[in-house]
Amino acid sequence: MNSITNTMSAAERRAALSLAMIYALRMLGLFMILPVFSLYAEHLTGATPILVGLVLGIYGLTQAALQIPFGLLSDRFGRKPVIIVGLLIFALGSVVAASADSIWGVLLGRAIQGAGAIAAVVMALAADLSREEQRTKMMASIGMSIGFAFMLAMVLGPILNQWVGVPGIFVLTSVLAIFGIGVVVFVVPTPQCSRRHRDAQTIPSQLQSVLNNANLVRLDIGIFCLHFILMASFLVLPLILKHEIHFPASEHWKLYLSVLLLSMLAMVPFVILAEKYHQIKKVFIAAVLTIILAQLSLYWVSVSFWFLAFALWVFFIAFNLLEATLPSLISKMAPPDSKGTAMGVYSTSQFLGTFLGGILGGVVHHKFGLQAVFVLNGVVASVWFVVAFGMKNPRYLSNYLLNVGVTDEQTAQHLSVQLTQIRGVAEVVILPEDGIAYLKVDQKALDKEALLVYSKNQ
Repeated sequence: MNSITNTMSAAERRAALSLAMIYALRMLGLFMILPVFSLYAEHLTGATPILVGLVLGIYGLTQAALQIPFGLLSDRFGRKPVIIVGLLIFALGSVVAASADSIWGVLLGRAIQGAGAIAAVVMALAADLSREEQRTKMMASIGMSIGFAFMLAMVLGPILNQWVGVPGIFVLTSVLAIFGIGVVVFVVPTPQCSRRHRDAQTIPSQLQSVLNNANLVRLDIGIFCLHFILMASFLVLPLILKHEIHFPASEHWKLYLSVLLLSMLAMVPFVILAEKYHQIKKVFIAAVLTIILAQLSLYWVSVSFWFLAFALWVFFIAFNLLEATLPSLISKMAPPDSKGTAMGVYSTSQFLGTFLGGILGGVVHHKFGLQAVFVLNGVVASVWFVVAFGMKNPRYLSNYLLNVGVTDEQTAQHLSVQLTQIRGVAEVVILPEDGIAYLKVDQKALDKEALLVYSKNQ
């Protein structure tokens, strides 16, 4: 019994792998121009630092505006059709950007790319294709694909730029989107039914309560600031490397690969300290402080390659640590039946940070020069530090879903009492209309065998 329930089925593994591939292909296409576009834009008609920043960040604005509508459309018309439409829109935007000979054409293409806002729909489809007890594993596999896509894009972008140029990268991006459609049609399993998932989707009626949660808002501000800083940094880093340090653009990938790999290794002890030894707030605050110091160091030492490389390494240690820690904190702090909505607001904050980081970074670059952007980032990170300092220590509890099949209020209340008495269960919310028990549990103490007795998925 437990071997069936506690491991992913073949269909779930197939769904996890294929959906992670779709997510990664799309993010790879978006990220690959990040380390090269500022250099390409020097030769584009009408380009200014402000417009270059807008091009880099505009997809965040259209993503933020359309991800919830796309999710609602998928509830009505089905996940796969909406994902296919989103990928077609993304491919169209890539073609528009590839064929543009002015900054305005690329701007239009990037905006269209972001309008294929399928992130929330992919997560909803993942929920449709997984049993409640396996959903965390499914979501984790998709989340890991994003980090892998970012690292790969930082390396592939400069390499491909030498081979096919930025227009060629946009063409490749459209090809990847079409390939993603093939994966959706031929590889991703088709769910037997689709429904709203409170752990994976934004529920409009929950938005006010999530936005009134001070701890969640602090985390939303955090991801906003983190991606603001990332986008603003890559607006000027390629230019500084090429024009001030005289490091050839064809060699930039070597720096990014070295820095990212070494930063991933360096962050591991801090992740262990945060999660295993329950020091997550201290590690989190220290990482934000490190972001401040790294950005100010990039301002002061950006005339030396080795000092810049060291400062960039330090930055990415903190960036990767925070990128991993923030979703974990959202999961820990969100009410058990509101995780999907909390993650929806979090994602929207991330996209808005990307947009404003691009455009405000461009404004500062235009008015005060390249290095001044790092000062802007330092100020943004300092505001984040002040906001984050008031964060409460989270309870080290995990979300756990159980299909209990309850359909009436009285039975739900009775079952809630029973589930609360199981060792390791800290919080229970059962909504009769869902038939799902939303739990907060201590994984180390949890009596899974006792819990699974109540599962209808056995």
